[in-house]
Amino acid sequence: MKNYHVCYVLFIATMFSCQQKVEWISTTEQQSWNREEALNFSGWNIETPDVQINPDDTLQNIDGFGACFNELGWTSLSELSENDRLAIMKELFEPGTGANFTICRMPIGANDFSLDWYSYDETEGDFEMKNFSIQNDFKTLVPFIHLAQKYNPGLQIWASPWSPPSWMKWNKHYACAIPWEGLREEFQNHLPADKQGKEGTNMFIQEDAYFKAYASYFGKFIDAYHQQGIRISMVMPQNEFNSCQIFPSCTWTAAGLATFIGEYLGPELEAHKVQIMFGTMERPAEALVDTILTDPEAGRYVKGVGFQWAGKEAITGIHQRYPKLKLYQSEQECGDGKNDWKYCNYAWTLMKHYLSNGTSAYMYWNISLNQDGFSRWGWQQNSLVTVDSVTNTFKFNHEYYLMKHISHFVKPGAKKLKTNGGYNDLLAFLNADRSIVIIVRNPLDEVKQVTVQINNKAINPVLKASSFNTFLVQL
Repeated sequence: MKNYHVCYVLFIATMFSCQQKVEWISTTEQQSWNREEALNFSGWNIETPDVQINPDDTLQNIDGFGACFNELGWTSLSELSENDRLAIMKELFEPGTGANFTICRMPIGANDFSLDWYSYDETEGDFEMKNFSIQNDFKTLVPFIHLAQKYNPGLQIWASPWSPPSWMKWNKHYACAIPWEGLREEFQNHLPADKQGKEGTNMFIQEDAYFKAYASYFGKFIDAYHQQGIRISMVMPQNEFNSCQIFPSCTWTAAGLATFIGEYLGPELEAHKVQIMFGTMERPAEALVDTILTDPEAGRYVKGVGFQWAGKEAITGIHQRYPKLKLYQSEQECGDGKNDWKYCNYAWTLMKHYLSNGTSAYMYWNISLNQDGFSRWGWQQNSLVTVDSVTNTFKFNHEYYLMKHISHFVKPGAKKLKTNGGYNDLLAFLNADRSIVIIVRNPLDEVKQVTVQINNKAINPVLKASSFNTFLVQL
């Protein structure tokens, strides 16, 4: 009997010593990236779980997470000391350190968070692109990307234009709309009222010589950046092709883009071994995407679609009808410059929507801005990092930590996991090493216990009020 008792005690002790531990990180409005006490991953006392996860029930592959290289991002970081700037970029891009960003966007020419308008060839009628130059970018975008590559040499870069060279548009101007009344002079674009464009029309001149020149413009951009050690892996032909804006923009019809892609851009980029994804798509209109994908010429070059803003309402239907098509979330909605907790929670709903509807990559927008968050054209926006240009200090904002809750743990090549149960304010992923990443929000103003079952084991964390939580489970 005594030996039996000893064996039983040893058995119980062994069981407890072999229990797996689950890493747990939490973030609240008051405390970011807090390492909680590790949880037991146990098969005992599993009651009715709130969430059930089967590691074999996988969905789309994940390519990665990132943000956009904008000129105002670089100029804001340049106000800091070199040590601070390096620390930020290391936190964002070095594998295993912070956000682990692996795929980022950049503009082709000026976007709305550039210092001002420019293109790579503003010489009227230069159809042979003799005056093409990325000289402007040597002061901003090139060093910005090079610094990111210092910490992640394998960083993927994709690109899109906000506007072609102004002489390729019928209004001969980078913008499409006149500013609203009362906008300060420093934010004006000086577009004449009779030169405004309109959604559903082609601002780009639909002629063979212009199409050829613009396709060459893309090719020269890719070559010029390649010479700087920056490989462009993919392009989307027009940012928000339906939106007529006061900043660099160019409306196209889907039919106009189909012609450009199918007859001109597709062959040009195929020769450069650069892929094309359609986008960016910012309207809840699936038919616009269908126009491209079903076009016999354009469709064969298009390898995926990028969605942003109201385009999120079209992604579900497109994913259902084209289940093998690669989908990207190409730009997170950008906020109002307050960088507050309320918007961080809204950003979570965006992440959950996109990643639950087939997207393989998720892109934040501004990496860094100074404290007022204004663009050249008067739009205040949020950013991952805010730089105080008076004190020359910086801080990571709430949305940075939200991004990090996913991107630090979910590696390229991971698969989204299907989840079941009564609690659905979460996302789950399976990494290639068979580790499972679970991100759970508690939106309540009080603590909440959630039981998550994986196969025949479970975790039972008590989530802090109004919190984001990441659990890393090693199977």
